Amino acid sequence: MAGRVDFYFDYISGYAYFAWLSIQEICDRRGAELGVHPVLFAGLLDHWGQLGPAEIPPKREWAYKDAFRHARLHGIELACPKVHPFNPLLALRLSLREVAGAEQRRLVSAIFRAGWGQGIDLGSRDELAAALDREGLDSRALIERASAPAAKEALRESTARAVGRGVFGVPTIFVGDELFWGSDRMDHVELVLDGRDPLDHARVREALDRPRGADRRKVRSEGTC
Repeated sequence: MAGRVDFYFDYISGYAYFAWLSIQEICDRRGAELGVHPVLFAGLLDHWGQLGPAEIPPKREWAYKDAFRHARLHGIELACPKVHPFNPLLALRLSLREVAGAEQRRLVSAIFRAGWGQGIDLGSRDELAAALDREGLDSRALIERASAPAAKEALRESTARAVGRGVFGVPTIFVGDELFWGSDRMDHVELVLDGRDPLDHARVREALDRPRGADRRKVRSEGTC
């Protein structure tokens, strides 16, 4: 059963790398249309008032262990970017459909592979250019387009549209209007694509409509408690 799948990502996330490796194969096998949407993870965090995993030291350590364990179990090449976190803006702008055109999927694969598979600095203009050139892509023309005001605005708009759709983290995958977060629910993505989703939406709605019994008190930034 073919359908529409939308993939929202930022190169800052190793789990987005894992998800990218899977979602292409899933869509190609089913003949599903794949929409590819680079977004700025920091913008999502700011909108929803969250910290990123790398900003919480024990979570950062857990994430690296989890990623290397997953890669080893599944035979995935994983080196991790040379610097992390890094500034992903140029890499994301390069990955816009407005910049990459028909080469979008090929370019996204090249950047993910260079950063997370081979360990380049994804915040480095020179290292990104070299990675694209190795793949036979015209890095000079691509970087020139990605550096234009139109590309900067396109990334802002892509992030804003993601927020408007309820995207709160990366990677996020939509099958139609059904949202999946992370790289570990690909079996659920396939169930929805195949028309076999076991979810009882009425029960979900009933649970969500129950009253709140307590709320966590927000702590001021000075650390008072």
